[in-house]
Amino acid sequence: MQWSDEAIVLGVRRHGETSVIAEVMTRGRGRHLGLVRGGRSRTMQPVLQPGNSVEVTWRARLDEHLGDFRIEPLELRAARLMETATAVYGVQAMAAALRFLPERDPHPHLYDMLGIILGHLHEPADAGELFVRFELAVLNDLGFGLDLAECAATGARDDLCYVSPKSGRAVSRAAGAPYAGRMLALPAFLGDEQRHAADAAALDDAFRLTAFFLNRHVCEPRGLELASARHGFVQAVLKALAARPGETDPHPDRVTA
Repeated sequence: MQWSDEAIVLGVRRHGETSVIAEVMTRGRGRHLGLVRGGRSRTMQPVLQPGNSVEVTWRARLDEHLGDFRIEPLELRAARLMETATAVYGVQAMAAALRFLPERDPHPHLYDMLGIILGHLHEPADAGELFVRFELAVLNDLGFGLDLAECAATGARDDLCYVSPKSGRAVSRAAGAPYAGRMLALPAFLGDEQRHAADAAALDDAFRLTAFFLNRHVCEPRGLELASARHGFVQAVLKALAARPGETDPHPDRVTA
């Protein structure tokens, strides 16, 4: 059996003296692993860095086998991704999120989102907002999507500022006021009209929102914890934004999710 597809490298692990097992996210075949013979060579090591775009050809006798990858470079962005903390942690955090999905299960929209985010990881506000939307898309593909379009209680589509931790649905300010202490904050930039830019405080709330539902629906049932790279990415984004004129740490005394 054989197929070819474009892919983004997520990671590698050593296999024997000269080879590696590469993990990639492909457009049409999802997250896929394969053996790269000679993958530890000086020629291949720069190509197999996380975040690089490559062309992969997979060969195996049977579909259920690990198979071999032949890999050709398309866009080598890994060196650029090592320049900032948001980029270093962001690549690792997105790879960890994709590992929640079944191997070889196609998610072409997540592949496209991954490529877009990789081009914006040096801009903290953009990187943070895109990353939150990426996590929401992962939750949706796992069957735990949030409904942020209208109020769960009234059906209203304006002034949505809460998310119910039980249902994962948006709640308006008026309907949620009596239960505000038990609600999760809905950042304005995630609202249906999406007219607001993501600032540090909004991103902090958004990171907490996705972390809550990832922990509840994905990590806790599997006995897992969110990747440390995600925490590193969140801290790097908020620190970078707090260092800008006019921005402050949204919750200086609170440990961010």
